[in-house]
This record gives sequence, structure tokens and C-alpha cells, in this order.
Amino acid sequence: MTLAAGSPDPSRPADYLPIGPLPAAIRRRRSYPRVTTDAPSTAELLPLLDAAATVADHAALRPWRVIELRADARERLGTAFVEESGLSDEGAARLAAKPLRAPLLLAIVAVHKPSFKVHDWEQDAAAAGVAHLLTLLLDDAGWGVMWRSGGHTRSEAVRRVHRLAENEVLLGWLYVGGKPETTKADARQTFDVTSAISTL
Repeated sequence: MTLAAGSPDPSRPADYLPIGPLPAAIRRRRSYPRVTTDAPSTAELLPLLDAAATVADHAALRPWRVIELRADARERLGTAFVEESGLSDEGAARLAAKPLRAPLLLAIVAVHKPSFKVHDWEQDAAAAGVAHLLTLLLDDAGWGVMWRSGGHTRSEAVRRVHRLAENEVLLGWLYVGGKPETTKADARQTFDVTSAISTL
């Protein structure tokens, strides 16, 4: 029997859910708040970024870029955190150490480009889409990843560290490292997706 495109297969139960390689990889992904000192090289990142670049992108503006922060670049970021916070002593030391939680930070930058039909918010969405795809691709490649942001993301000191242009905004960082053998990824809460879909 040949089914028309989009027709349900009567041989499958009504609650059948196809699980292929992609859905399975998405379901496996977890955030890793703790990672090892291993990190992918730039050469290893490039093919993953090339795949992430296929994200839905209205008018193909490519309104994003990624900045690698390694070694002492992470320390400069920590200093910028403290500069904006007004903290001192132990509180400042804890804040300055936050970017050191992973050997590699990937700063996700939205690059707003002139367009009469693609507003800034939609360009931000494309940049965020690249970040989400990168988390999936890095996880699938065996790396632990956690997307972090917070109030310091848009601070002037943090902008200076990343050398952002006037038309650029920082969306956050992917903290990347090796997956530790003794640490579990963040547990994922169940969510009833039927509560998030409706019909007009």
C-alpha cells in the first residue's frame, strides 16, 4: 500500500513517536555545570560551527559571530565581572573565578545588520539558534557544555573585553570542556508539551 505524503500509517499506534538519530541526540543532551580541563581546538570547532551555520536565518544575513576565550582571556573576563559588580574581597574573588569553570568559553555575539525586513530581535533569534545548535553538536561530539549568561552579559566592561562593535550584543557564553566520568549532567525536569501547543 502506498500512502499519500503526510498521511498517517494505519499500521502504527496513534501514540507512535519516531525516534531517529537526531531526536535521540537531542533527548540525550544535558548541561554540564562541571567539566574537565580538556577542550576542543579551533580546528575541531570549525566543522561544528559550519553545521550550526545552517540555522534558519531570514534573508541569510548571518547576523552572528563566535569568540573563543581561552587561558588568560577568561581571567580578563572575570576582572570585567568584578569591575561592574562593585564587590570586593571574597565576593570579588568568587566572581572573578566564574569564567575559569571551563577551559573554553564561546561567546555568542549577535551582529545587527541593516535590513528593512529583518528586525534586530529576529537577528538575535538567529544568533541564539546558532548557540543552541552548537550545544547539541558539541554534546554529540563528546564535550560537556553549559550556556551561561546573567546580568554581566550586557555590561560595558564585558563589552570592552570582547571588543564589541556598536551594532553587536553579547547573548552569553557556552562553557565547554570534557565530560567528567564521575559527574552527572544536570537532571532534566519532565515537561508536558501538550500545555505549550494550541490551535487557532
